Amino acid sequence: MIYCVVPEELAGELLPKLERYYADDPGVEVIVDRRKTSRRRRASSGGGNRSVRDRRRPRVPGELPELATE
Repeated sequence: MIYCVVPEELAGELLPKLERYYADDPGVEVIVDRRKTSRRRRASSGGGNRSVRDRRRPRVPGELPELATE
């Protein structure tokens, strides 16, 4: 499902147009963003146990053999 989110200030102008445009696409739903404030607080430390990790795979140890050339 794809959500096309319209800001509440522009809903009167854009919502009908976008609903008509996506009417034949069942994978798209047009919704109005009605949030008044952000749910994230600046002072929040989250869970407090967060650590930054390098998520790339480690390199394979050793050397690669030479490629055969013709």
